[in-house]
Amino acid sequence: MVSTKEKQVKLNWINGEWLDSKIYRNSVNPATGEIIGRYADANQSIAAQGIRAAKSAFENSEWKENRHLRSRVLNELANAFETHAGRLIEMLSLENGKIAKEATMEISGVPSKLRYYAALVLTHSGRALESRPGAFSMVLEEPMGVAGIIAPWNSPVILMIRSLAPALAAGCTAIIKMPGQTAQINALICEVFASVMSLPKGVINQFTESGHEGAALIISSPDVLTISYTGSTATAKIMMANGAAHLKRFGFELGGKTPMIVFDDANLDKALPILEKAITIFAGQFCMTGSRILVQRNIAERFVADFTERLLRVKVGSAADPESDMGPLIDEGNLMRVDRLVEQAINDGAEVLLRGGKVLDRGLAAGSFYRPVLLRVTDNKMAIVQEETFGPVATVQIFDTAEEAIKLANDNPYGLAASVWSSHVDLPLRVSRKLDAGTVWINDWAKINDEIEEGGFKMSGLGRLNGLAAMHEFIQFKHIYHDAGI
Repeated sequence: MVSTKEKQVKLNWINGEWLDSKIYRNSVNPATGEIIGRYADANQSIAAQGIRAAKSAFENSEWKENRHLRSRVLNELANAFETHAGRLIEMLSLENGKIAKEATMEISGVPSKLRYYAALVLTHSGRALESRPGAFSMVLEEPMGVAGIIAPWNSPVILMIRSLAPALAAGCTAIIKMPGQTAQINALICEVFASVMSLPKGVINQFTESGHEGAALIISSPDVLTISYTGSTATAKIMMANGAAHLKRFGFELGGKTPMIVFDDANLDKALPILEKAITIFAGQFCMTGSRILVQRNIAERFVADFTERLLRVKVGSAADPESDMGPLIDEGNLMRVDRLVEQAINDGAEVLLRGGKVLDRGLAAGSFYRPVLLRVTDNKMAIVQEETFGPVATVQIFDTAEEAIKLANDNPYGLAASVWSSHVDLPLRVSRKLDAGTVWINDWAKINDEIEEGGFKMSGLGRLNGLAAMHEFIQFKHIYHDAGI
């Protein structure tokens, strides 16, 4: 049950203060279409105030120089997210549509990221070299300055923190743009920020907008030197063009079209349940959704039969129903977009194994529910194979040899992730080395560690998030040469 306080208009959080735009929009439950709250839709003016606050905090506070303060704040943020976890999980399910397990998974992953970078702050250092007696070269790692963070609606909490934690650890201050689809969740995040007593004013500034004014200012402002964005490849291209005048540094995690390569010696008892989740988790609204299934011919018939049966049994329903396996898409517009892509694929010659589609059952018809779709294709150039669908839709392609599987998997503009399934000792690693993907899982999928980098090849992104390399997105290196005259 949402409290009376949470039904109030949600404001933006800038320089430690709640800021109203006087432009109000509704937040909607995608499972029912009902209004669950209102929010102050930010604009360029609010974004500008946030950038000024972040710049002032960077220049005038001890934040960038005091690593012990940064470590303490990151640990306190971790504690605060744990304290507020119940409310965040409840609101994530209500506003984002995630079933309880998925919402819990997202929120429970936040504290460990913050604590990892809290520890890294105290252990990360530059280096020094005595190039000859009395001549020293020192390499210092200095924060870039104000970091712009633009987060997506599909997993707003964890994906925002994934950028924010290394930015803060590096010593940057932040201006964060959050999506309008998750305004109520965004406001709860700001409450968490506000509860951290050691956090200096202006270090974190966050606003919510349904449009692009504020985000555009973050990209164009000369005061924001580095941008971390998770979202679409098309939007990232626009960002790069608009930020070129200031030679901005960009870190992108973008679209994906993850191939799941299943060899004939794979353990299907283990593979099938994971492949099911690879399509249905977050209703397929996940950049690593396993939407391209490549199956070796010897087991294709059995695989298709068993997998279709599994997808038929997926219970689509509200997060409020503990028996639901998959929640709704974020809104009706995205539902219609996904269905148009499916219809186009069928018209282009895809064979329907499971049509799925919009749920019209009584009690669910008002929501944005969409049953899984499975299509068999033979043309790798079809849009349904090449383009990100961002819904519970998968294609099946049949291959004969490992070389053919590699060729099919790599024949795609994206390269975020891939998965290889085989009981062979050496084959999966040999295949993995030849795949154009930033992450490859062998006999598993979507296993992500805070300590290990992730990111994309090709059109799936620039730079890396998680791990040590994530801090490099927010650091500039300074060389100081000192001749002591010995």
